[in-house]
Order: sequence, then structure tokens, then C-alpha cells
Amino acid sequence: MSSITVPPPKCLQKTFVAPRRHMFGPGPSNVPPRILAAGAEPIIGHMHPEMLEIMSDIKSGIQYAFQTQNNMTIAVSGTGHTAMECAIFNAVEPGEGVLTAVNGIWGERAAEMAERIGARVNSIVTTAGGYFTSEEIDRALAKHKPVLFFLTHGESSTGVVHPLDGIGDICHKHNCLFLVDCVASMGGAPLHMDKQGMKGGAPLHMDKQGIDILYSGSQKVLNAPPGTAPISFSERACQKVFNRKTKPVSFFLDMTWLANYWGCDGKPARIYHHTAPVSAFYSLRESLAILAEQGLENSWQRHKEVAEYFHEGLENMGLKLFVKDKNARLPTVTTIVAPPGYDWKEITSYIMKNHNLEISGGLGPSVGQVLRVGLMGGNSSKASVDMVLEALRDALRYCHKSKV
Repeated sequence: MSSITVPPPKCLQKTFVAPRRHMFGPGPSNVPPRILAAGAEPIIGHMHPEMLEIMSDIKSGIQYAFQTQNNMTIAVSGTGHTAMECAIFNAVEPGEGVLTAVNGIWGERAAEMAERIGARVNSIVTTAGGYFTSEEIDRALAKHKPVLFFLTHGESSTGVVHPLDGIGDICHKHNCLFLVDCVASMGGAPLHMDKQGMKGGAPLHMDKQGIDILYSGSQKVLNAPPGTAPISFSERACQKVFNRKTKPVSFFLDMTWLANYWGCDGKPARIYHHTAPVSAFYSLRESLAILAEQGLENSWQRHKEVAEYFHEGLENMGLKLFVKDKNARLPTVTTIVAPPGYDWKEITSYIMKNHNLEISGGLGPSVGQVLRVGLMGGNSSKASVDMVLEALRDALRYCHKSKV
């Protein structure tokens, strides 16, 4: 008699074919054929010489995308959440202070991660769609004296791109590391406000902005599959990370090991740490190559122009943008005030069913308040905007009888 008690599942006897959809939510984005093809290349060993060369190429691509010369620049095997934990777990020890800026869900998530490792966590909070002045940040740092300050540059839950100018200097004045999440903005947000207010600031340059730890994700503007997360540490951050009194709570995310695995520690031999996602690294390398070929400044400009074209189209339809300040609108993810009298879930469901197109509702503080549309990387085009506008027009015509 067979010792097998669970039979082969019938569902796995069917061939799976992934549906083709227009991925215009806040991520993941559509993956271009060139990146899909790269990910389908034959598997090689994760420590073969060719793989180490690919990792070196990825490091150079991230340095370009972040505009940094930091040697400690890698891609974490995991999504943006993994990079967030990598930053916090390595830079903060139990009992140390962390200050998070909360103007959406990602500040909330950073606070929870820091709490879980025993940090003393304080937060400054503003309304969804808002941002903080340099003076507010300065006062909070002086009051709480944290070792780490967390800020989201591109807050995808509310559609805000946060001003960065001068914040690095303020953090360093208070002997505090500056940690920035640019998952939704890297490669797509060319301008932000400066500390004086409503002006176009300098582009996101890690080194020039005095950012100590910066991380992103593969599935947004880079248009790669989810699962890899660029991250970079400044020399100031490295001094803190590599002079800890205690080991990081996560072995998988311990930068002592990861620095060696990525060849960033100057040692002649690399020691096995974990099996890297080989195919995902192929895809990430190709996505960074595409960004380098297009040029950062060209990418920033295209996302800006497409976002403005989209915003004008929405306003012509009578829809309102959630972020009132034009200069604070994230070019990659647009938040639209949920049309009064409509069930936002019915709108998104109708568009998916009838237009094969994904847009989403709010997240965290913006739940029930907004529709979110992501136009990132190859999806950032006027043709994509026209598709979304037509789908919204159709949904509003059809769903008007379903008022809540």
C-alpha cells in the first residue's frame, strides 16, 4: 500500500497562464519584455564568478539611481519592506531612540518595526496628504534625541513627495542618522519642495541631501518583478552599523554578512550567507540598465510631464486631486479624491472587469478617501493616461446608480 495520504492536487494538473493586465495601481508595474527575457535566462550558481559580476553591475546601477558614491550599496533579497527592516535592524539597538515622520502608512510601518526590536519610538504626525516643515523636524529631533530619523520621500499611500532639502544637515546637527524610503519615488520624482516652501528643489541625490540610509524597491519605476530592494549606507551609517554592542535581531539582514556577500567589506573571499534570487537579480540588473540608458534626468522629466497631463485630464472630468499643493504631488502615484456618492470598490472592480486595468483604493490613512493610480517606468506615458481616463469615465457612467 502507498504511504501517501494526501493525493496530488488536481489544481496543479491544470496549466497556469497569467492574465495580461494594465498594471496602473501603486505597484507592481508591468514588466517590459526585455526585463522578462532577462529573468528567463538560465540559472547559474549564486556564487559563480558570473553572478558576482552581475551583483557588481547591480551595485553600480544602484549608485547611479541613488546618485551616491557609497561603497556599502547592495540589493537586499526581498521587497521594500525587507530593505526597511534591514535599515532599522542594523542601525538601531534595543533601547535607542527612533523618530518617525508619519504622513502615511510607511511612517507607521517604520515605527512598528522599530518598536519590535525594543527601540524607544516617537513619531511626528500630520494629516494624510500633508508633509513636515524643516522647523517641525528640527524641534522634534531636539526634543526626542533619536539615533535615527525616518522619512518617506514618496508616500504612495497619500500621493505626497516630501521636501528633503536641508533635513540631512538638521539630522547631523543632532547627531542622528537620516533614513529615507524612496520606494515609490526613485527614478520618477525629479523635483521636491525646498525647506522654504513651494519651490522646485534639487533632484534626489543621496550624497548631496546628506541621506545616511536610502532604500527602494524593484517593482515600481524600475518595472522589475517584486523581490529585490536596493539599499545604500553612508560612511556615517556604516560607523554606527559596524560598531554595535549587540548583534542585529535578524541573521538574514545582518549587514556584516551582507557586506561580505556583496564584496563591500574589502575582504578577498566571499562567504556563503544565503542563496540569492538569481533570476530576480538578472531582472534587476536589466531594469537598472534601462534606467541608465534612458538617463535619470530624462526619466524624471517624463514622469513629471505625464503626471501633469494626467492631473489636467482628471480636473477636466470634474475629479479632485487629494494633494492640494501641486508641488507636493508624487509624479509616480496619483491620489484622486474618491468621487462623492460612489462606492470606490465598485469603481475599481468595474475597471478591472471591463478594461482589464488595475487601479486601487487608499491604503492606511487614506483608506476610503482616495483612488490611487500608478504610472511608473514604462507605464508612464500619455497613452497610459488616456486609457485610465477613459476607464474612469466609463466607470462613473456605469456606477452612478450604485451610490452609497
